[in-house]
Amino acid sequence: MTSTLLLRCVAPMQSWGSRSRFQERDTEREPTKSGILGLLCAALGRDRSEPLDDLNALRFGVRVDRDGILEYDYQTALEVVKADLSGAETQISTRWYLADAAFLVGLEGKRDLIKQLHAALKDPVWPLYLGRKSFVPGCPVYLADGLVELPLVEALSSYQPSIAPSHRPHPTASRRVRLLVEDEGGEERKQDVALNFRHTSRAFRVRQARNHWIEAPRPREDACI
Repeated sequence: MTSTLLLRCVAPMQSWGSRSRFQERDTEREPTKSGILGLLCAALGRDRSEPLDDLNALRFGVRVDRDGILEYDYQTALEVVKADLSGAETQISTRWYLADAAFLVGLEGKRDLIKQLHAALKDPVWPLYLGRKSFVPGCPVYLADGLVELPLVEALSSYQPSIAPSHRPHPTASRRVRLLVEDEGGEERKQDVALNFRHTSRAFRVRQARNHWIEAPRPREDACI
């Protein structure tokens, strides 16, 4: 039996890099599959050396309830050893992030695994963060009603209300929102399927994704709980 897990990514800052190189750290405009699977591994207490085949097999999608604002900051690292080992230097890196964004994330797969992941989000083994360790969730990632017996697109489209906090409503009351859903025939290519999370040999492959536009969910009448 197939089920869908829904989880919430809402925070003052979140970052979902997929192409970072050296001193330039990027972010996608929505959560990456590798980033969300890393979050789920933390919830499960799964070590970086363990295989990801079961999680990679889950179909992945995101509903963009609030796009957020693309921002960046600078971070300084002292005494960084040069590649040629000739000494150390100070390095400045540019790090991009999304401010005030709100995403409903869905993963579709076998019910036993989805049920296990839902339970792990309620009582995670390790702390959860949204792309970087300093970007803690502003609302719980776990949704009590996030275990859904619906296909992925239907689950993302029908979930009510918006997961964006009510005290910062979207400036347009009547609008559509975007779904980005994993699809072999999709028009977008995302290099965010992690083959492993080992520090010394991280590797990724490409997946295809398709954009859908749906009617916006109704606004929240309370803060995220």
